[in-house]
Amino acid sequence: MKLPHQRWQVAAPSPKRVMQLVQTTGLSPLIAQVIINRGIETPGAAEIYLNPEVQTLPLPWEEFPDLEISVKLLKDAIVTKKKITICGDYDADGMTSTALLLRALKHLGADVDYKIPNRMKDGYGINERIVETCAHEGVGLILTVDNGITAYEPIQLAVKLGLNVIITDHHNLPKKLPPANAILNPKLLRETSPYYGLAGVGVAYILAVTTAQNLGLLKGLVDPLLELFTLGTIADLAPLVGVNRRWLKRGLRKLSQSKLAGVQSLMQVVGISEEQKQLKPDDIGFRLGPRINAVGRIGEPQIAIELLTTDDCETALKRAMQCEQINSKRKFMCEKIELEAINLVENTPICWKRDRILVVIKSQWHHGVIGIVASRLVERYGVPVFIGTYEQDSSKIRGSARGIKEFNVIEGLNFCQDILEKYGGHKAAGGFSLSAGKLETFKQRLSTFAHQCVKEQHLKPLVMIDSQADFKQLTINLYQSIDQLQPWGIGNSTPVFWTPDVYIVEQRIIGKNHLKLGISQEDCNQVEMRGIAWRWGEYFPLPKRVDIAYKLTENRWYGNSKIELEIVGIRLPLSPLYTLNHELEIFQYQGRNYQCSFSAHEKELRIKNSQGKILSVKKGQRKGWLGTERENSQQVDITQPAYFNLIKTAMEVLGL
Repeated sequence: MKLPHQRWQVAAPSPKRVMQLVQTTGLSPLIAQVIINRGIETPGAAEIYLNPEVQTLPLPWEEFPDLEISVKLLKDAIVTKKKITICGDYDADGMTSTALLLRALKHLGADVDYKIPNRMKDGYGINERIVETCAHEGVGLILTVDNGITAYEPIQLAVKLGLNVIITDHHNLPKKLPPANAILNPKLLRETSPYYGLAGVGVAYILAVTTAQNLGLLKGLVDPLLELFTLGTIADLAPLVGVNRRWLKRGLRKLSQSKLAGVQSLMQVVGISEEQKQLKPDDIGFRLGPRINAVGRIGEPQIAIELLTTDDCETALKRAMQCEQINSKRKFMCEKIELEAINLVENTPICWKRDRILVVIKSQWHHGVIGIVASRLVERYGVPVFIGTYEQDSSKIRGSARGIKEFNVIEGLNFCQDILEKYGGHKAAGGFSLSAGKLETFKQRLSTFAHQCVKEQHLKPLVMIDSQADFKQLTINLYQSIDQLQPWGIGNSTPVFWTPDVYIVEQRIIGKNHLKLGISQEDCNQVEMRGIAWRWGEYFPLPKRVDIAYKLTENRWYGNSKIELEIVGIRLPLSPLYTLNHELEIFQYQGRNYQCSFSAHEKELRIKNSQGKILSVKKGQRKGWLGTERENSQQVDITQPAYFNLIKTAMEVLGL
């Protein structure tokens, strides 16, 4: 029998705070617990979370010190007909930012064009070649979007050549800022600012709208720009908090009835119905966004830019079909590289459990898609992944990285900065390049860093769970209440519930290795809930009794709706003594597997071994209880080394 090797982390219940929110807001207890888990604890904060429009926002120019000078530079360039060049990027954020400012500036009468660096030849961001080309073409103003904050030398060259430069970016700040005329970056703001989590397209949106307002030409511009903001923000996995959450709620309503020819064509190609009243983040994250992203990964970014800026329906449909074809090619490449990477991991001596990082390098992998494969390897193994491919006659390695909760990718790359030629990123993801001759040193350095923050018990995919739920609670009304908390994403994750000791009544493999399930909470043949476990065919058949963790989905057909489960976690049932609504961790001690939890209410630590025996220890006591049930437990002296060291390890795992 094979089951996913996962670690479950169940949020501690907050009955008092839940009851307060239930009484003041009328929410159900399950929804109140979900909101509390998102850091929303007071009635006032809950009101803003449920309806972001009630919050009074500071005006953008009150937050961004360089916004006023940026607008003045743009106005002067528009009025004097100076050439403006937008320097974008080849990911979805960069391309939607570029399209947004192209639309806005053309609407305002600007002489504007754009340049996007070549992913394979130039790498990320503005460079000296682009600057020199702009100077040669007589450009008066360079406007970077989603890049530029770390491009000191190219910006310095632009200034030296007499070009004005506005940087709009959202990436982390370097020690020394480039000498641009103006810099708009939310990382320059206080972390409590509602604008702090903006993606590059959000910064571009603020600049475009503020400039149009200043010129008195805003009419007819906001809706198309808001749609592009929504596409780019969700596709870039920006945190869905602050103004992002507020504006996305508006944008998702607009997108389903989009007036943009490119968006209409893309929705037609992916099969999103015109009758759909409101798009959801998943429609963008898993359907629209990947098709835009694929163009930047393995195609020509100009295809996506033209798709999002054209008003001609025939051109839009042609470009949408190209996006679809390129995305199909991208999916094939990802599947092929993923299989090759898994084969390398499982059939060669790559000791990722010992090293606490996984480094996989192979020639002839396309750099544009290996980041996606890195994410899939993290999902599979639960370990930080650094994946790369050889370039320039195998003398250079270029790669992508994805982290886990305990491993900060950019800090890991900083730890290796003297080895790397180029790198960048943030907590969850990054990119890097280095000489092939330094690969072993790179692996050793990453492993040293990983041992500082990643424990052996962390090396399993993490399932974050909001609350325990009974199948009787999983109603259409509950689903609709949860749906009102959209948009889901980084910083506002989709709620995950768990139900213990359910029965798998039916199971079969469907499609490409997916599991379709019929599930009951009683020991009977009656199916109470239907479920799907994506890409889990390798675990077929599942045991009859399991604990499950899941998200709720809605299945609509012929006007009817039914709630179904998207299974994200599964494990063997725990004994009644151990079934708690407390944070649960799995760890190894002296080569054996254990589970542990701590009840703050009872001030009791509980450790369970693979034979089902549970050691219960009250805080401050020298004696504990050992047994499979309360009734048959025996008292033991926990000061003995065998118990003491086991308890010490469990407490470290739980952070006690």
